[in-house]
Amino acid sequence: MSRAVVFAYHNVGVRCLKALIGRGVDVALVVTHQDNPNENIWFSSVAQTAREYGIPVITPDDPNAPEVVEQVQACQADFLFSFYYRHMLKAPLLEAVKRGAYNMHGSLLPKYRGRVPINWAIIHGEAETGATLHQMNVKPDNGPVVDQMAVPILPDDSADEVFAKVTVAAEMVLWRSLPGLMDGSAPHAQQDLSLGGYFGGRKPEDGRIDGQASAAALHNFARALARPFPGAFADTQAGRLLLWKTLRAGIDSPVERAEIYAADGRLWLRCADGGRLTVLEAELDGQPLTAGNFSARVEAGALRL
Repeated sequence: MSRAVVFAYHNVGVRCLKALIGRGVDVALVVTHQDNPNENIWFSSVAQTAREYGIPVITPDDPNAPEVVEQVQACQADFLFSFYYRHMLKAPLLEAVKRGAYNMHGSLLPKYRGRVPINWAIIHGEAETGATLHQMNVKPDNGPVVDQMAVPILPDDSADEVFAKVTVAAEMVLWRSLPGLMDGSAPHAQQDLSLGGYFGGRKPEDGRIDGQASAAALHNFARALARPFPGAFADTQAGRLLLWKTLRAGIDSPVERAEIYAADGRLWLRCADGGRLTVLEAELDGQPLTAGNFSARVEAGALRL
Protein backbone atom coordinates (compact mmCIF):
# COMPACT_ATOMS: atom_id res chain seq x y z
CA MET A 1 0.00 0.00 0.00
CA SER A 2 1.27 3.48 -0.90
CA ARG A 3 1.36 6.12 1.80
CA ALA A 4 0.81 9.85 1.24
CA VAL A 5 0.80 13.20 2.99
CA VAL A 6 -1.81 15.57 1.60
CA PHE A 7 -1.78 19.37 1.55
CA ALA A 8 -5.29 20.41 0.52
CA TYR A 9 -8.10 22.95 0.66
CA HIS A 10 -11.35 23.75 -1.13
CA ASN A 11 -13.65 21.41 -3.10
CA VAL A 12 -10.81 20.06 -5.22
CA GLY A 13 -9.01 19.17 -2.01
CA VAL A 14 -12.02 17.26 -0.68
CA ARG A 15 -12.68 15.32 -3.89
CA CYS A 16 -9.03 14.45 -4.48
CA LEU A 17 -8.57 13.36 -0.87
CA LYS A 18 -11.55 11.03 -1.31
CA ALA A 19 -10.05 9.71 -4.55
CA LEU A 20 -6.84 8.79 -2.73
CA ILE A 21 -8.79 7.00 -0.03
CA GLY A 22 -10.91 5.27 -2.67
CA ARG A 23 -7.77 3.95 -4.37
CA GLY A 24 -6.54 2.49 -1.10
CA VAL A 25 -3.79 5.03 -0.44
CA ASP A 26 -2.85 5.31 3.23
CA VAL A 27 -3.15 9.04 3.97
CA ALA A 28 -0.96 9.54 7.01
CA LEU A 29 -1.45 13.29 7.48
CA VAL A 30 -3.57 16.12 6.07
CA VAL A 31 -2.27 19.69 6.12
CA THR A 32 -4.90 22.35 5.45
CA HIS A 33 -5.82 25.97 6.26
CA GLN A 34 -7.78 27.54 9.04
CA ASP A 35 -10.84 29.15 7.44
CA ASN A 36 -10.53 32.94 7.29
CA PRO A 37 -13.56 34.54 9.02
CA ASN A 38 -13.35 37.44 6.55
CA GLU A 39 -13.66 35.12 3.54
CA ASN A 40 -16.87 33.78 2.00
CA ILE A 41 -16.43 30.06 2.74
CA TRP A 42 -18.68 28.59 0.05
CA PHE A 43 -16.68 25.41 -0.41
CA SER A 44 -16.37 22.08 1.41
CA SER A 45 -14.01 21.46 4.33
CA VAL A 46 -10.91 19.32 3.87
CA ALA A 47 -10.38 19.29 7.64
CA GLN A 48 -13.86 17.91 8.27
CA THR A 49 -13.44 15.27 5.58
CA ALA A 50 -10.11 14.14 7.01
CA ARG A 51 -11.55 13.90 10.52
CA GLU A 52 -14.47 11.82 9.23
CA TYR A 53 -11.91 9.29 7.99
CA GLY A 54 -9.83 9.47 11.16
CA ILE A 55 -6.85 11.11 9.46
CA PRO A 56 -4.68 13.46 11.56
CA VAL A 57 -5.06 17.13 10.54
CA ILE A 58 -2.80 20.12 11.13
CA THR A 59 -3.30 23.76 10.08
CA PRO A 60 0.09 25.49 10.33
CA ASP A 61 0.47 29.15 9.39
CA ASP A 62 3.77 28.25 7.74
CA PRO A 63 3.82 24.80 6.12
CA ASN A 64 7.57 25.12 5.53
CA ALA A 65 8.41 25.54 9.22
CA PRO A 66 10.98 22.98 10.42
CA GLU A 67 8.54 21.29 12.78
CA VAL A 68 6.08 20.70 9.91
CA VAL A 69 8.84 19.28 7.70
CA GLU A 70 9.84 16.97 10.55
CA GLN A 71 6.23 15.83 10.97
CA VAL A 72 5.96 15.05 7.27
CA GLN A 73 9.30 13.20 7.31
CA ALA A 74 8.10 11.14 10.27
CA CYS A 75 5.20 9.85 8.17
CA GLN A 76 7.69 8.04 5.90
CA ALA A 77 5.31 8.62 3.02
CA ASP A 78 5.82 7.62 -0.59
CA PHE A 79 4.06 10.68 -2.02
CA LEU A 80 3.16 14.23 -1.16
CA PHE A 81 0.06 15.64 -2.87
CA SER A 82 -1.07 19.26 -3.05
CA PHE A 83 -4.70 19.88 -3.98
CA TYR A 84 -5.56 23.60 -4.05
CA TYR A 85 -3.36 24.26 -1.04
CA ARG A 86 -2.63 27.99 -1.05
CA HIS A 87 0.99 28.22 0.11
CA MET A 88 4.12 27.42 -1.85
CA LEU A 89 5.89 24.30 -0.61
CA LYS A 90 9.67 24.59 -0.48
CA ALA A 91 12.34 22.04 -1.28
CA PRO A 92 12.65 20.44 2.21
CA LEU A 93 8.96 19.50 2.11
CA LEU A 94 9.08 18.28 -1.49
CA GLU A 95 12.05 16.10 -0.59
CA ALA A 96 10.47 14.76 2.62
CA VAL A 97 8.78 11.85 0.80
CA LYS A 98 10.27 8.90 -1.05
CA ARG A 99 8.71 8.95 -4.52
CA GLY A 100 7.83 12.53 -5.33
CA ALA A 101 5.46 15.43 -4.78
CA TYR A 102 2.49 16.13 -7.08
CA ASN A 103 0.10 19.04 -7.47
CA MET A 104 -3.37 19.32 -9.02
CA HIS A 105 -3.70 22.60 -10.89
CA GLY A 106 -6.92 24.10 -12.24
CA SER A 107 -5.85 24.81 -15.81
CA LEU A 108 -4.45 23.05 -18.85
CA LEU A 109 -0.79 23.60 -18.08
CA PRO A 110 1.34 25.29 -19.22
CA LYS A 111 -1.51 27.79 -19.65
CA TYR A 112 -2.55 29.87 -16.64
CA ARG A 113 0.18 28.91 -14.22
CA GLY A 114 -0.17 30.58 -10.84
CA ARG A 115 -3.18 31.84 -8.90
CA VAL A 116 -6.95 31.69 -9.58
CA PRO A 117 -6.53 30.13 -13.03
CA ILE A 118 -10.26 29.56 -13.63
CA ASN A 119 -11.13 33.22 -13.11
CA TRP A 120 -8.28 34.33 -15.37
CA ALA A 121 -9.31 31.90 -18.11
CA ILE A 122 -12.86 33.28 -18.14
CA ILE A 123 -11.67 36.90 -18.09
CA HIS A 124 -9.61 36.14 -21.19
CA GLY A 125 -12.54 34.53 -22.98
CA GLU A 126 -11.12 31.02 -23.15
CA ALA A 127 -13.39 28.29 -24.55
CA GLU A 128 -11.89 25.57 -22.35
CA THR A 129 -9.81 24.96 -19.28
CA GLY A 130 -9.24 21.86 -17.17
CA ALA A 131 -7.25 20.11 -14.48
CA THR A 132 -3.61 19.05 -14.62
CA LEU A 133 -1.70 16.68 -12.34
CA HIS A 134 2.00 17.50 -12.41
CA GLN A 135 5.13 16.78 -10.46
CA MET A 136 6.17 19.61 -8.17
CA ASN A 137 9.47 21.43 -7.93
CA VAL A 138 10.42 24.71 -6.28
CA LYS A 139 8.98 26.80 -9.13
CA PRO A 140 5.18 27.09 -9.27
CA ASP A 141 3.28 24.91 -11.73
CA ASN A 142 6.18 24.09 -14.03
CA GLY A 143 7.00 20.44 -13.24
CA PRO A 144 6.40 17.53 -15.65
CA VAL A 145 2.78 16.77 -16.45
CA VAL A 146 1.38 13.35 -15.53
CA ASP A 147 -2.13 13.81 -16.93
CA GLN A 148 -4.73 16.46 -17.67
CA MET A 149 -8.36 16.72 -18.73
CA ALA A 150 -10.12 19.55 -20.54
CA VAL A 151 -13.59 20.89 -19.77
CA PRO A 152 -15.56 23.43 -21.84
CA ILE A 153 -16.19 27.00 -20.78
CA LEU A 154 -19.56 27.80 -22.33
CA PRO A 155 -20.06 31.41 -23.46
CA ASP A 156 -22.26 32.27 -20.47
CA ASP A 157 -20.72 30.04 -17.79
CA SER A 158 -19.92 31.73 -14.50
CA ALA A 159 -16.77 30.98 -12.55
CA ASP A 160 -18.53 28.73 -10.05
CA GLU A 161 -20.04 26.66 -12.88
CA VAL A 162 -16.61 26.20 -14.43
CA PHE A 163 -15.09 25.45 -11.04
CA ALA A 164 -17.60 22.61 -10.59
CA LYS A 165 -16.49 21.09 -13.91
CA VAL A 166 -12.82 21.45 -13.04
CA THR A 167 -13.42 19.78 -9.68
CA VAL A 168 -14.86 16.72 -11.41
CA ALA A 169 -11.99 16.74 -13.94
CA ALA A 170 -9.46 16.88 -11.10
CA GLU A 171 -11.04 13.88 -9.40
CA MET A 172 -11.05 11.91 -12.65
CA VAL A 173 -7.45 12.81 -13.54
CA LEU A 174 -6.20 11.76 -10.11
CA TRP A 175 -8.30 8.59 -10.07
CA ARG A 176 -6.95 7.37 -13.41
CA SER A 177 -3.37 8.48 -12.66
CA LEU A 178 -2.95 6.82 -9.28
CA PRO A 179 -2.36 3.24 -10.50
CA GLY A 180 0.50 4.44 -12.72
CA LEU A 181 1.99 6.59 -9.97
CA MET A 182 1.91 3.70 -7.54
CA ASP A 183 3.44 1.15 -9.92
CA GLY A 184 5.93 3.60 -11.44
CA SER A 185 4.53 3.60 -14.97
CA ALA A 186 2.94 7.08 -15.00
CA PRO A 187 4.21 9.37 -17.80
CA HIS A 188 6.03 12.59 -16.91
CA ALA A 189 6.01 15.01 -19.87
CA GLN A 190 8.07 18.18 -19.60
CA GLN A 191 6.09 21.39 -20.10
CA ASP A 192 6.88 23.87 -22.85
CA LEU A 193 6.55 26.98 -20.71
CA SER A 194 6.60 29.23 -23.79
CA LEU A 195 3.05 28.03 -24.53
CA GLY A 196 1.60 29.62 -21.41
CA GLY A 197 2.10 32.33 -18.82
CA TYR A 198 2.02 32.98 -15.09
CA PHE A 199 -0.85 34.87 -13.46
CA GLY A 200 -1.01 36.34 -9.96
CA GLY A 201 -3.75 36.38 -7.37
CA ARG A 202 -6.76 38.69 -7.46
CA LYS A 203 -8.16 40.98 -4.75
CA PRO A 204 -11.69 42.42 -4.51
CA GLU A 205 -10.40 45.77 -5.79
CA ASP A 206 -9.33 44.04 -9.00
CA GLY A 207 -13.02 43.69 -9.81
CA ARG A 208 -13.33 47.35 -10.83
CA ILE A 209 -15.02 47.57 -14.24
CA ASP A 210 -13.33 49.27 -17.19
CA GLY A 211 -16.14 51.39 -18.62
CA GLN A 212 -14.40 51.55 -22.00
CA ALA A 213 -14.10 47.79 -22.44
CA SER A 214 -15.94 45.92 -25.18
CA ALA A 215 -19.23 44.13 -24.56
CA ALA A 216 -17.48 40.76 -24.82
CA ALA A 217 -14.82 41.81 -22.30
CA LEU A 218 -17.41 43.17 -19.84
CA HIS A 219 -19.50 40.01 -20.11
CA ASN A 220 -16.44 37.83 -19.45
CA PHE A 221 -15.37 40.03 -16.55
CA ALA A 222 -18.78 39.92 -14.88
CA ARG A 223 -19.17 36.15 -15.13
CA ALA A 224 -15.59 35.54 -13.97
CA LEU A 225 -16.30 37.46 -10.75
CA ALA A 226 -19.93 36.47 -10.14
CA ARG A 227 -21.03 34.92 -6.84
CA PRO A 228 -19.49 33.41 -4.80
CA PHE A 229 -16.65 35.72 -5.86
CA PRO A 230 -16.65 39.43 -4.86
CA GLY A 231 -18.25 40.74 -8.07
CA ALA A 232 -17.49 43.20 -10.88
CA PHE A 233 -18.19 46.75 -9.68
CA ALA A 234 -18.21 50.39 -10.68
CA ASP A 235 -18.55 53.50 -8.55
CA THR A 236 -21.24 55.59 -10.23
CA GLN A 237 -23.00 58.89 -9.53
CA ALA A 238 -25.81 56.87 -7.91
CA GLY A 239 -23.53 54.69 -5.77
CA ARG A 240 -21.60 51.47 -6.15
CA LEU A 241 -22.92 49.16 -8.84
CA LEU A 242 -22.30 45.40 -8.70
CA LEU A 243 -22.83 43.56 -11.96
CA TRP A 244 -23.69 39.94 -11.15
CA LYS A 245 -25.14 38.40 -14.31
CA THR A 246 -25.27 39.45 -17.97
CA LEU A 247 -26.03 37.95 -21.36
CA ARG A 248 -24.86 39.16 -24.76
CA ALA A 249 -27.71 40.90 -26.54
CA GLY A 250 -26.64 42.16 -29.95
CA ILE A 251 -25.74 45.67 -31.08
CA ASP A 252 -26.50 49.14 -29.74
CA SER A 253 -24.99 52.57 -30.33
CA PRO A 254 -21.34 53.07 -29.30
CA VAL A 255 -20.82 55.28 -26.25
CA GLU A 256 -17.86 56.92 -24.59
CA ARG A 257 -18.29 54.77 -21.48
CA ALA A 258 -20.57 51.82 -20.79
CA GLU A 259 -23.97 52.73 -19.38
CA ILE A 260 -27.00 50.90 -18.01
CA TYR A 261 -30.51 51.90 -19.00
CA ALA A 262 -34.01 50.44 -18.70
CA ALA A 263 -36.22 49.70 -21.71
CA ASP A 264 -38.90 47.16 -22.64
CA GLY A 265 -39.08 45.90 -19.07
CA ARG A 266 -35.40 44.96 -18.92
CA LEU A 267 -32.04 46.40 -17.95
CA TRP A 268 -29.49 46.83 -20.71
CA LEU A 269 -25.80 47.63 -20.72
CA ARG A 270 -24.72 49.67 -23.73
CA CYS A 271 -20.96 49.27 -24.21
CA ALA A 272 -18.23 51.44 -25.68
CA ASP A 273 -17.78 49.27 -28.77
CA GLY A 274 -21.50 49.34 -29.59
CA GLY A 275 -22.16 45.89 -28.19
CA ARG A 276 -25.07 45.38 -25.82
CA LEU A 277 -25.63 43.16 -22.81
CA THR A 278 -28.79 42.22 -20.97
CA VAL A 279 -28.32 42.80 -17.25
CA LEU A 280 -30.07 39.93 -15.47
CA GLU A 281 -28.84 40.73 -11.97
CA ALA A 282 -27.27 43.84 -10.49
CA GLU A 283 -27.08 45.76 -7.22
CA LEU A 284 -26.87 49.47 -6.57
CA ASP A 285 -25.74 50.59 -3.13
CA GLY A 286 -26.42 47.14 -1.74
CA GLN A 287 -29.97 46.83 -3.06
CA PRO A 288 -31.22 44.96 -6.16
CA LEU A 289 -31.38 47.12 -9.28
CA THR A 290 -34.19 46.17 -11.66
CA ALA A 291 -35.97 47.64 -14.65
CA GLY A 292 -38.92 48.31 -12.34
CA ASN A 293 -37.02 50.45 -9.83
CA PHE A 294 -34.42 51.92 -12.21
CA SER A 295 -36.09 55.28 -12.89
CA ALA A 296 -36.72 55.86 -9.18
CA ARG A 297 -33.08 55.20 -8.31
CA VAL A 298 -31.28 56.71 -11.30
CA GLU A 299 -32.37 60.27 -12.04
CA ALA A 300 -30.29 60.74 -15.21
CA GLY A 301 -32.07 58.03 -17.22
CA ALA A 302 -28.82 56.08 -17.69
CA LEU A 303 -26.18 54.93 -15.25
CA ARG A 304 -22.69 55.49 -16.59
CA LEU A 305 -19.98 53.08 -15.43
